[in-house]
Formats: sequence, C-alpha cells, structure tokens
Amino acid sequence: MNTLEQKNRTTLIKLIGGSVLMFGFGFALVPLYDVFCEVTGLNGKVTNTGPYQGKAATNERTISVQLLATNNASMPWAFQPEQPVIKVALGESRHTAYVAFNPTQEHMIGQAVPSVSPSEAAQYLHKVNCFCFERQPLDSLESRKMPLLFVVDPELPDHIRTITLSYTLFDITPRATNASHRYTTDTIGRNTL
Repeated sequence: MNTLEQKNRTTLIKLIGGSVLMFGFGFALVPLYDVFCEVTGLNGKVTNTGPYQGKAATNERTISVQLLATNNASMPWAFQPEQPVIKVALGESRHTAYVAFNPTQEHMIGQAVPSVSPSEAAQYLHKVNCFCFERQPLDSLESRKMPLLFVVDPELPDHIRTITLSYTLFDITPRATNASHRYTTDTIGRNTL
C-alpha cells in the first residue's frame, strides 16, 4: 500500500468516526439539555403541576404575578388573561382565567405552552389546575374562559418580587385532526376484520 492510499484511508476513517460521533451527540443533546435545565434552573420550565402539598398561606409576604399571552404566528385566536397582574400571598391558592376567542369560520384546537420568568422561580410556582394541561377546542366564533389555579411556594427566595407566567398558544388543529382520523380508521379497520 502506498502512502497516498494510506492517507486516504486514514482520512476516510476519521470522517466516518466524526460523523458517528456527531450523530450520537445530536441524540444526546435533548436529555443533556433537560439535565442542564434541571441542575441550573434555567429555561423556566414549569414542572410543578397537580395538587399542592406545601406550606400553608402566609400573609407576611406578597408578590406580583404577571400573566402574559402570546399567539404563535399561525394562531388567529384572540387570547389574553382576565387579569394581567395579580398580587399573591405566598402559599395562597389563586384562581384566575385566560380568555380565548376563535374569530375564524373553522373549528380549531389550541394548545398553550407555559414559561416562567425568572427561570429560578419556576420551581416555586405550582400549577394545581391549568388549561394548558389539555387541548382547547373552540368552534367558529366561540369564546371560552380557561381556568388557572396556582400557588407560589412560601420558600420563594426573598430577592424575587415578581414572577411572570407566560403562555404561548399554538394551533394544533391539523395534527389533532390527523391523529383522530388515523385512530378512527384503525379502529374501523380492526372492527371489520
């Protein structure tokens, strides 16, 4: 084997090895990112959902919770909180709602995705009941109040005086309709066999 063939073979092995490593790293990014966010508290992911089992309410300290609503570019609904700012005593259950209106001539399904800022506060915000837990179907020209029940943990660090809870509303109608159609077709096919 001459030197040129040996160099080409070495280069080919390095390229294949590099490609395999990059492919593997791409798959590892999602779990690594989740671990990074959990350790550092970054990204504002809301992970505390369901019944609140923490300390009782204390009137010693109140904070402001700002509620924001944003529509994804493909979502035509009117979407907003009933109250843009709420004063909350730590440990107190607070009920509010967002309002959505479908101005189109079509039945649509929306899904809200939450985010908390500052990201450090996400672990102290407990969503007991939230419209974001489920898909929100609205008929043409239908309006609906969508409930939100939350608690801010009394362990919230003292330097946090305001929490911003933001929801981005996405149109998931095509995916929901296709999944429903596939399920119906599969079920019908199984029943007729």
